Amino acid sequence: MIWHHEDRAAILRAAREEIGNHSGTTPDPGFYHRKLAEVWARAARTTAYAGLGEYSPAAFDAQPVTPREALKADPLDFATVGPGGGLRYYETTGSTGVPTPTPRLAEDIIWNTVSVAHAWESVIGRGDRVISLLPSDVVPVGDLVSQVCDYLGIAHVRAYPFATGICDWDRLIQLWRAFRPTAVFLAPGVALQWTRLVKQRGILAELSTDVRAMMLLGEVNTAPFRGRLGRWWGASAFDASYGSTETGTLASTCAAGGQHLLPAATYFELATPTGLVPIDQATEGQLVVTPLNAYARPLLRLNTGDTVSIGADCPCGRATPLVTVHGRVSDGLSVRGVPLAPRGVEEVVYGSTDATGYLIEIDAAGGFARLLLERDVDAARAAEPAQAEALQQASVDQLDVRWDQVAFVNTLPGNTKSGASQKSWKRSNIRILENA
Repeated sequence: MIWHHEDRAAILRAAREEIGNHSGTTPDPGFYHRKLAEVWARAARTTAYAGLGEYSPAAFDAQPVTPREALKADPLDFATVGPGGGLRYYETTGSTGVPTPTPRLAEDIIWNTVSVAHAWESVIGRGDRVISLLPSDVVPVGDLVSQVCDYLGIAHVRAYPFATGICDWDRLIQLWRAFRPTAVFLAPGVALQWTRLVKQRGILAELSTDVRAMMLLGEVNTAPFRGRLGRWWGASAFDASYGSTETGTLASTCAAGGQHLLPAATYFELATPTGLVPIDQATEGQLVVTPLNAYARPLLRLNTGDTVSIGADCPCGRATPLVTVHGRVSDGLSVRGVPLAPRGVEEVVYGSTDATGYLIEIDAAGGFARLLLERDVDAARAAEPAQAEALQQASVDQLDVRWDQVAFVNTLPGNTKSGASQKSWKRSNIRILENA
């Protein structure tokens, strides 16, 4: 609990009122004028944004985009406190480069917790038993799930099976039987590894009895993958949230399975070929964000590097924009001149086969590409040739790529499954071949 101090209780009350008043809606221009002025004033105290001058809508519109590379190069220049000056100290995973120091004040933590809790409470609530198979060291995601559960009054336990320590896979099985979780938070790779293990031991039916919600986060996941996971566990699988250590949570799921931006917590824009535009004036581009409740590291117009599509009219009834995250531009891969993104590859793999994982083997020039698929533990090998051909056809239709070879294997390296704490797409799902 972080809100028991009187001053923090006041922050909590303010966050609850503001987020609650704008739940499921996009705030009006007056709201953004007030909130942007506040984050502008905080940013002006940092080295990176020194000399900002007085805030005005025109001054904000003239403010250049902050490249993600600039933040990664000099992260503490964007901070209002040093590494030891916040309530908590985090770092990014470092899966795509050098870890970024990220101190957070109580204000950062409370505002983000309340924002996410109001979004998730349409899916989880009192009476649930939550198990979090997410890392709890260094990165904030484990703390976030626990804080939301504290806020909503939900029983919960942490059990990340890839950390060396108390909870290995055997201990996780014992814990699962005792706690009988109804909702599970985990990364897609961990979901695959955990499901394979309990299938091999013949206990999936037993352990899935009480599970009704699988909450995925930490990596790109696709509708075919969520459908597969849901069928395995007899549950609904959700794309729980999207964000980063640097920005906080930017989007979260709803009861209908859509992922909605959180416009009461962040001001969103899109970088398009024709320039930077508000979120309601384009349907695709790179997401540019100004977190409205960032205190330890206020950011103005940060380009996330993520290409997204924007939609509307979710069956859940929320008026906030829907977002589909296609992946970071730097994660892209080129095969014979054709760009590939994580979402596209995974939609083909999990939509066309029963594979429980994949690895792309490619030569340095991108002229040769082989796809290795991990066969399910109870898969019928006789069906594999037909699945391989279906995947090839889907790859041609959806990706404009035909693989030089598609082969099924019994297991893939563990780093394709560790999820969220150790995993980047290029480092764990791509293998560069010296001789193809």
